[in-house]
Amino acid sequence: MTDEFNSQLQNNREQAAAVRRTALYTVLAQVPEGKVVTYGQLAELAMLGRAARWVGRTLSQLPDGTRLPWHRVVAAGGRLSLEAGTSSGAEQRARLRSEGVLIMKNRVDMARHGWRPEQACG
Repeated sequence: MTDEFNSQLQNNREQAAAVRRTALYTVLAQVPEGKVVTYGQLAELAMLGRAARWVGRTLSQLPDGTRLPWHRVVAAGGRLSLEAGTSSGAEQRARLRSEGVLIMKNRVDMARHGWRPEQACG
């Protein structure tokens, strides 16, 4: 393989990753106040398939001060995956509570606070 081919391959991968991130951020920006979405649900809504871990890794790389509502993303079953003793975990809990989301035993009630965009549309 030539250097030119390797360079083109790397460029294609970077473009594909940028498209995936854009899809993820577009859906995340739509999650309304007081609602939460799981990593897996967010991946599916962004048409990324079964990419829950990729979603988590990508969100962990968001810059400080981002306007995206990262705090509205929770683990399967409504579990808060960010530890309470960490600054990001404390910030997530504070933001969710300020939006009226109830947290009990490190979980959010998905029946009450889970975002279901298909219900909002029809």
